[in-house]
Amino acid sequence: MKQNITAMQTLTIRDLRYDFGKVEAWLADGEEIEITKHGKPIARLSPPRSEVVPKFDAEAHRRWMKETWGGRVFTADEVKEMREAELGDRS
Repeated sequence: MKQNITAMQTLTIRDLRYDFGKVEAWLADGEEIEITKHGKPIARLSPPRSEVVPKFDAEAHRRWMKETWGGRVFTADEVKEMREAELGDRS
C-alpha cells in the first residue's frame, strides 16, 4: 500500500499576523497549515474543498423512468406498498 506523506506547513501566530501573504499563497496552492503558539499547535488552516456537485440530468432521468416503468402511473396505495416492501418493518 502506497502512502503519501507530506510535511504540513507550520506558522506561528506572529507569522500569521505579519506575513499573511505567505499564508494566502500556501492556501492557494492547496497546502494545509498548522498554526502554533509557544511551540504548541493551536489550529489548522486548510483551503476550501472543491466539491463538484454533479448536475442533475432531468432528461436522462425521464428516459430512465420511461424505460423502466413505461407510461405507468402508480396510485398512492401502490407507492405506499412499494415503500414498505423496500424499507421493511422499522418499528
